[in-house]
Amino acid sequence: MNIPDTLKYTNDHEWVSLDGNIAIVGITDFAQSELGDIVFVDIQTVGETLAQKEKFGDIEAVKTVAEAFMPMSGEVLEQNEELDGAPELVNSDPYGQGWMIKIKCSDVSEFDTLLTASQYEEII
Repeated sequence: MNIPDTLKYTNDHEWVSLDGNIAIVGITDFAQSELGDIVFVDIQTVGETLAQKEKFGDIEAVKTVAEAFMPMSGEVLEQNEELDGAPELVNSDPYGQGWMIKIKCSDVSEFDTLLTASQYEEII
């Protein structure tokens, strides 16, 4: 299982990369493997300010739909437009081209409350 040490994680299987007060968010390799073939990523929250743990979108796979949650509070600045035409990028490259949203964080200290790679590995 691929769990990069450079990222932080949530109990809900999102990963976060932080640069200043801008976070990039996606779902983990574990999450995409559990979901199976992803056929659609539905994000309707661009421009909205959401609290940590609030839902920011849905991930539709062949057999199920999963909710995606905010790992940190802030404004959803952008969604990965590439996923509109190629949702399978979440399966093939969850930590790269398969990212989902960018957030302008309202409280960067929340990053310190997220799981490290080793902590995340323990819960899966």
